Amino acid sequence: MTLPSQAAIVVIGGGIIGCSTAYHLARDHKADVVLLEQGKLTSGSTWHAAGLVGQLRSSASITRVLKYSVDLYKGLEAETGLATGWKMTGCLRLATNADRWTEYKRLATTAKSFGMDMQLLSPAQVKAMWPLLEIGDLVGASWLPTDGQASPSDITQSLAKGARMHGAKLFEDVRVTGFEMKDGRITMVRTSKGDIACDKVVNCAGQWARQVGVMAGINVPLQPVKHQYIITEKIDGLATDAPTIRDPDRRTYFKEEVGGLVMGGYEPNPQAWTTGDVPNDWEFRLFDDDYDHFEQHMRQAITRVPALETVGVKQMINGPESFTPDGNFILGAAPECANMFVGAGFNAFGIASGGGAGWVLAQWVVDGEAPLDLWVVDIRRFSKLHRDRQWVCDRTLEAYGKHYTIGFPHEEYASGRPRIVSPLYNRLKQQRAVFGSKLGWERSNWFAPEGVEPQDVYSMGRQNWFAAVGDEHRHVREKVGIFDQSSFAKYELSGPDAPKALDWICANDVSKPVGRLTYTQLLNTRGGIEADLTVARLAEEKFYIVTGTGFRTHDLSWIGDHIGDGLDATLVDVTEDFGTLSLMGPRARDVLSAVTEADVSNTSFPFGHVREIAIAGHTVRALRVTYVGELGWELHVPIAATGEVFDALMAAGNKHGIRPVGYRALESLRLEKGYRAWGSDITPNDTPQEAGLSWAVKLRKNTDFVGRRALEKINGGALKKRFAGFTVDDSEIVLLGRETILRNGEPVGYLTSGGYGYTVGRNIGYGYVRNADGVSDDFLASGDYELVVAMEPTPAKIHLEPMYDPAAARVKA
Repeated sequence: MTLPSQAAIVVIGGGIIGCSTAYHLARDHKADVVLLEQGKLTSGSTWHAAGLVGQLRSSASITRVLKYSVDLYKGLEAETGLATGWKMTGCLRLATNADRWTEYKRLATTAKSFGMDMQLLSPAQVKAMWPLLEIGDLVGASWLPTDGQASPSDITQSLAKGARMHGAKLFEDVRVTGFEMKDGRITMVRTSKGDIACDKVVNCAGQWARQVGVMAGINVPLQPVKHQYIITEKIDGLATDAPTIRDPDRRTYFKEEVGGLVMGGYEPNPQAWTTGDVPNDWEFRLFDDDYDHFEQHMRQAITRVPALETVGVKQMINGPESFTPDGNFILGAAPECANMFVGAGFNAFGIASGGGAGWVLAQWVVDGEAPLDLWVVDIRRFSKLHRDRQWVCDRTLEAYGKHYTIGFPHEEYASGRPRIVSPLYNRLKQQRAVFGSKLGWERSNWFAPEGVEPQDVYSMGRQNWFAAVGDEHRHVREKVGIFDQSSFAKYELSGPDAPKALDWICANDVSKPVGRLTYTQLLNTRGGIEADLTVARLAEEKFYIVTGTGFRTHDLSWIGDHIGDGLDATLVDVTEDFGTLSLMGPRARDVLSAVTEADVSNTSFPFGHVREIAIAGHTVRALRVTYVGELGWELHVPIAATGEVFDALMAAGNKHGIRPVGYRALESLRLEKGYRAWGSDITPNDTPQEAGLSWAVKLRKNTDFVGRRALEKINGGALKKRFAGFTVDDSEIVLLGRETILRNGEPVGYLTSGGYGYTVGRNIGYGYVRNADGVSDDFLASGDYELVVAMEPTPAKIHLEPMYDPAAARVKA
């Protein structure tokens, strides 16, 4: 078969992800697809993968992707005639301590929230299922019966055959050598066997995905890490349908294979391969066995399965796997190139994800937008910081080392810090700030009182900062606090067509007069919420856009991608040009009026307005807006002047009791006020109507905007889910999100976020209540509610109004 000279879509890489993507493009979309593999199919890291298939993640969408994989693998052999080695053996996760057991109770709750039946078993039940296990140290185990295992090479060959059956063309021994580009788009793929003109390229090149990306100017931040496991000789008494075992407290896993065991693990001192280019000829190749490094796993495994001490080892596999800096894989449209999509960096769960990742990626490639909320794996969660190879390597090794550690709430990464600091970093450090990190920025999470060590102490219950954050929270409610939010992502959109561009992109009406600002969502074509930000009109043809730190790349590229062709509008990222100080609390006006001659009275400077004012001799963009539910301003200061303006505010605010406040207090303040957080409470899966944000959508105005048609279809009909707040009186309970919501004893949804409200004195959670026949006010109000927290139901009260200051009188004071 000769290489065609053109194709609609070229998929690069013949591992499980590439073959799955080609299969779904051909099967679901009848697309004209060519797949190129530089060696033989599966010859990169797919062939030596261990083949464990687990389904539960902390994201509902990713869990759905993994469940799809299982459904696909079950039926693939019937379609293609090629076996996949799929065995639904179930998976046991072992717990040896109280914190791990709490984690499992929370996981089992999450599983039920997502429609999966995870059970909690006693040590005796575990022993009955797996007689060869030593169980003396066990507290118990979780059991997910629908998990299993598969043969990576067999699945991939079956997907490849299915792709061919649906019309895709697959070529082996064809290496991609470069791209021809025009106006930021790939027009042609150059290969060792000739060139292919194409419309779109999908980079599924595994550990070569970074190198392939570089040829098109895009960054794929992954790091190959050496991952070892052994395959043993036959073990007497081991059942062929023995469940897979994850023993995270001993950092190891086991699965049955041909009467023996596959055993591997995730060590705290992993070994990176190269930070340079991966050799192109690394086909079906492994590293030398490293028993010295593997001994730590061997010792732990023998303690758990004593039969391992005497059984022979058939083979040791020591191969590279692609890992990422946050342990999530990478999907989606590359921000630097309009028509390259990526599916890579699968962190050793590529087999579990392969079927579902190919399904959603194919849809994404065809539609140009993700089919569901895939934010946690979206390539646009990264930034320029992730072009630093050494930083990516260090952070990735830390993430690898945490693969099996207990996932404590609010845990922060430690490597590669501090990386990006605001001009106030040292001042806040002197005030005993405890920092967290977001997209490389150091941000003060809380301030330790004298006598309290300024560092996080993680636990499954209330953590060491709980009381200190309560004090900061009350201070903002009663006096005035100052937040350093310099890490906010900030853009300017200017030009004659800037108003027209934003009218199309924004769901709310941003065509207000100069000096006004607008809170708005940006919607996808399904009406789902892709972003949530503020737009301030500085001049007739100039807008200032502010969004969350972590969404910098995503929101910039979403706006840029949706500026209509031929419009004269220029979008610029100005994040590092401005520091941001949020001055919030009932005394905020007293402090601000003491440092500026501008009139900041309510008449002259009402809520929802923007003004340029002078503070300490510097021109400051003052936005009257709030995320805490109090009178306040966001002050956007030229970055070099941030320190001077901060000092002036602190000096003037001294008599009003000003103090710096951190992000943990911000979170508890916003929870009381019912403000939604993008990525959890509002996502691309949720519409403004469902989220209770219809008031921020210009449906009454006769202007078209992205998502309008989808919203019009919903309007007037019964909503099948609606956002609501819940409170729990039991102060010992800790709400984190993903707890199941019960109405009259039946599950109707789960929490999207949770925390503690210090003013209302209760635990607060938010989530969507679902009902196929519609969710009316009456339906919501008439139920008796409980939340399932770590498998225990607890009474809850529903709230359809903000729990604090529902009339927003304080905000507008």
